[in-house]
This record gives sequence, C-alpha cells and structure tokens, in this order.
Amino acid sequence: MSSDLDVFVGNTTLIDEEVYRLWLDGHSVAEAVARRLRGGVLEREGTSVAVLQSDTRDHYRTFQMLERLLHAPPRLLQQLLFQIPPERQALLVQRYYAFDEALARELLGKKLSKGTKKELDEVSARTGVGIRSCRRQFDNFKRVFKAVEELRGPLAENIQQLFLLPPALARDYAAIVFFANSRFETGKRRLQFLSFGDFAACAQSMMAHWSQGALAPEAAEPDGDLPKSFLQDLKELKVLVSDKDLLDQHKRDTSGMGVPVLGGPGFGGSLGGGVPALSRALVNVGGKLTHARDVRDFFVDLVEKVIEPCRSDKWSPGDLRLFLTHYTAAPRNLPGFRHQALWERYMAAISACLLRMYHD
Repeated sequence: MSSDLDVFVGNTTLIDEEVYRLWLDGHSVAEAVARRLRGGVLEREGTSVAVLQSDTRDHYRTFQMLERLLHAPPRLLQQLLFQIPPERQALLVQRYYAFDEALARELLGKKLSKGTKKELDEVSARTGVGIRSCRRQFDNFKRVFKAVEELRGPLAENIQQLFLLPPALARDYAAIVFFANSRFETGKRRLQFLSFGDFAACAQSMMAHWSQGALAPEAAEPDGDLPKSFLQDLKELKVLVSDKDLLDQHKRDTSGMGVPVLGGPGFGGSLGGGVPALSRALVNVGGKLTHARDVRDFFVDLVEKVIEPCRSDKWSPGDLRLFLTHYTAAPRNLPGFRHQALWERYMAAISACLLRMYHD
C-alpha cells in the first residue's frame, strides 16, 4: 500500500489583523483570547481553545519582536529575519502609527515630556483609550517629534520619508509636531468645541503660509517653527487700525464690496459698523505674536475676539467667508499701505483657521 504526501515549507511571517489590532489596543494575551472567543473564532475555524491560546501567544511574540523595527520603519523593509510581503509591511506600519483622535486632542499643544506621560492614566480615563495604547501612541508622538525637530523642509514630507506613513497620517503627525513646538493652548473650556481635525487643519494652513519653508524654502531653519522674523513683521500691519484714515477707508472699502448688512449686538448692529472692532481684533492677534504667551493664546484669541462676537451677531459661515474675502482684498486700494503681500499671507492662514473653527 502506498500513499502520496505533499509537503510545503515556507518562511512567510503570518500576520493576523484581528490579533494585531488587539495587541495595539494594549490587551493582554488572556484578554485577546477572550475577545476572539466572543467573536466566534472557534466556530469559524473549527479549532479548540488550547489552539486559540497558543496561536494568540505566538502572534504576540511576533509583534513584540517586530516592535523594535516599527520604531524605525525603514529597518523593517531592510531586515531579512521576517519575510513579510510589502503590502503587509505597509499595513503594520500604518496601524502601529495610527492614533485615537480623542487622545491626540488631549495631548495637543503639550510638551511631549515625562511629566505629560505621567498624566496618561487620567487621559486614558477621560478618553476611554486603554493605558497601554495611550503609552504606545504617546511614545510614537515623541519619537516622530524627536526625529524631525531639527530637519529642514516640509514637516509632513520629512515624516512620510522617515516613517513611511500615508500622506494624510503624515500631515496629522506634522500638526502634532507643530503644536508641540509652538505650545498653543488648546485645553481652555471655550476651545472644547474644537476637534483634533479642526486644529490639524489650522496647523496645516499656518505651515502652508507662515512656516520657514513657505517664506524661504532655501533657509536652513526647521520647518516646524513660526519664524521670529515673520512674527516681528506682523507688527507692521497695526497701521491698518492705528491710522484712523486707513481704518475708515478699509471699513468703507470692505462694506462697499457687496458684503451684506447683518443685524445683532456683536459688532454694533451691522457689518459696516462692526468692521473697526473686528479689524482691530484680526490685526491685533497677529501683532502680539512676538510674545510667547500670546502665541500660546492664539486660538483662544480667535475664539474670544472673532468667533464668539460673530456668533453673537448671528453670522452664518457664508457671511464670515464673504467678509474675510473682501476684508483681505480691500487694502489693495489703500493709499500708502505698503504691506499688501504680508497682509495677504497673514490673512490666508487666519481666514482658513476661522472658517474651519466656525461651527457649533
């Protein structure tokens, strides 16, 4: 009697996406097994609890060995120990560096230090993100920050190159680095309506118009800082509110561009009457950015001095967009105003931030 036996030998590292997610979420092996059981894996695979436990432990050992490579993703591509197809490598990296926006919102603008890490127990309780996952994500934020803080060039591109992240995720990390550099205040009660996505969009607009790379791509300074020379130049814009003739003309030009009259108490009963107050708010926010404390309060000032009065005056987002468009363009016709390019660069980011932030 004879029998045929086919044998296949391979060394491809198997990655179970469900177990990887459980490991990333910080569950222990026992917790992961329990969750897999509740998910009906025994019925689907026709296996036993003992085999499931062994399989889960084996995957966890693999992930723990891979983790040191995930700290520097290009090393994962170069190593030969784990034979993982490229698309699986990309999945491992992307999911390892993905983060919970609720956690990122809590940490945004804070120093990525040991002191902040000690607060993660409280952050975990507030956000519902497991403490192990909180620590992993915090360490990812800090690792990316340290890797790019001294590099020239666009933050998002540097992050994408060093950590092999998808463009959208790299842009989010760039926003986190940008906030960590400038230490913007994000925790005040009046800012709680703003999500991580709102702040990230604002950071991307500010980097696109105000960063060193936007102002002078050939410069050697890192791209994650607000250039002091640019912030100093913003003081020149105060002439728009300190010179009464310019202020009055700016008001007339803005109000004469087809902007609707809006009733309400916020700026004195109409858009036309409210232009001087709103103009002072918009100009003064930039004029104060030479001081570290005022940089920290940038978003607080935008909400307190622009967004809340506009809401009080019952402006719609369309009203605000129309006003900002004409208000930015109006100084082109002001005699003696020599800072139009600076003004338009400043207002491009301010307008993008305000329009993103103007919601309930």
